[in-house]
Amino acid sequence: MAPALNPDAAAAAVHGACEPRFEGLRDALAEIMAAGTEVGVALAVYVDKEPVVDLWAGHADAARTRPWARDTLVNLFSVGKAISAVCLLRLVEAGRVDLDAPVARYWSEFAQAGKGQVPVRYLLTHQVGLPAVARVLPPEAWRDWTLMTEALAAQAPWWEPGTGHGYHVNTQGFLIGEMIRRVTRQSLGAYFREHLAGPAGIDWHWGLGPEHDARCADYLPPPPSPERDEFERRLTGGGDGGALEGLALMRFHAYRNPPGLPGMRIVNTRAWRAAEVPSTNGHGTARAIARLYSALATDGRLDGVHVLAPETLTRAIAEQVNGPDIVLERPTRYGLGFQLTMPERRLGPGPRAFGHFGAGGSLAFADPDARVAFGYAMNQGRPGWQHRHVRQLVDLVYAAL
Repeated sequence: MAPALNPDAAAAAVHGACEPRFEGLRDALAEIMAAGTEVGVALAVYVDKEPVVDLWAGHADAARTRPWARDTLVNLFSVGKAISAVCLLRLVEAGRVDLDAPVARYWSEFAQAGKGQVPVRYLLTHQVGLPAVARVLPPEAWRDWTLMTEALAAQAPWWEPGTGHGYHVNTQGFLIGEMIRRVTRQSLGAYFREHLAGPAGIDWHWGLGPEHDARCADYLPPPPSPERDEFERRLTGGGDGGALEGLALMRFHAYRNPPGLPGMRIVNTRAWRAAEVPSTNGHGTARAIARLYSALATDGRLDGVHVLAPETLTRAIAEQVNGPDIVLERPTRYGLGFQLTMPERRLGPGPRAFGHFGAGGSLAFADPDARVAFGYAMNQGRPGWQHRHVRQLVDLVYAAL
C-alpha cells in the first residue's frame, strides 16, 4: 500500500501548459493531488487535433523520489485493447481481413473445439466466448506468446459465440494480436511501431525496451477497501477458488490464469515491460493516447499519417453489443473494439463518444461530434470501475468548450 500523499504545495504542483479556457483543469488536478487521490498523473486534451491541455503532476514512485515528468510512461492496462483494435481495423480497411470471415481462415488452429465458423468480428466485440483458459497455465505463461495463443486456439468457448458478450480481460489482446501476426507476420508491438508509433510519433509501446525503464512510473497497488474485498470474495467464491465450476470458474480464470496475471508482483518488472500482453501491459503517456484519439475524432490522420478512414471508424463505433456482461456481471456496451459511452459510464455528453478505460481510472476517448480527444494516465491502482475524479475532469473539458 502506498503511503498517503502529503498535501503540500510540492505535491499539488501541476506542470505543463493549457489554454486559458481550460485552466479549471489545472486547478482540478492540483486539488486531486493535494487530496491524495493520485500519486502521479498526466492529462492531455486535443480539440480539432490541436493540443489544448498537456499537464502532469506528482511522482512516478511510491517513495516520492522521482517526479512525474513530461515523458513519463506508465502501464495503462486496458486502454491498449482499443489501440490493438485500431491495428486490426487497419487490416480490415486494407482488405486483408474480412470481419465476417471465420477466424480460422487466417489462423487455422483456431477451428479446434467447434470454433471453425466463429467470425473475426467476435474477437472485437467480446462475443467469442474465450475470456479464460480452463486448464491451469504455468505462472509465467503470459510471456510465452505461442503457449497463450495455442491454449486459446484449443479452448472450447465458455458460451456459444455470438449468443452473449463477456469482457475478455486478459485474452482479447492475444486473440487480436495473433490475427495480426498471422496476416502480417509481425507481432502487434512490431506492427504498431512500424506503422503508427514511428511515423506519427506516438509514444505507446508493447514490448518495451530497457532504454525506456528510467522514464517508467511504478504502478502502485490499490489500497485495501471494502470494494476490493467484495471483488475478491465474488471472484474466489469466498475461498481460494478451488471449488468453483462453470461460469464462476470462468470468471476466476479470466483474472487469475495464468497465476499472477496481472498482479502487482509482476507489473513493474523488466520481464513484464518487455513482454507483449496487449490487453494489459501497454505503456504510454496521456499525450500519446490523446494524440492518437485526436485522429479518430477528426479525419483519421495524424501528422500526415493515415490511422483509420472516417468510414471505417463509423463502422467501428456502431453499437455491436449492449447489455449484461457475462464476465463482469454488469452492463457493458461495445462497438468493434471500443467501449461506447453509456449512462452507467459516460464519456462526456456526446452520444457517439468511444474509447477505453484502463485499470485504476486511466482513460482514452474521442468524441467525433465535439472533435475532442482525451487522455488520462496515472499510477495509483484502485478497485472498481467508477472513478468520480476522472468524470469530473471530463465534465470540465466540456464546460470549457
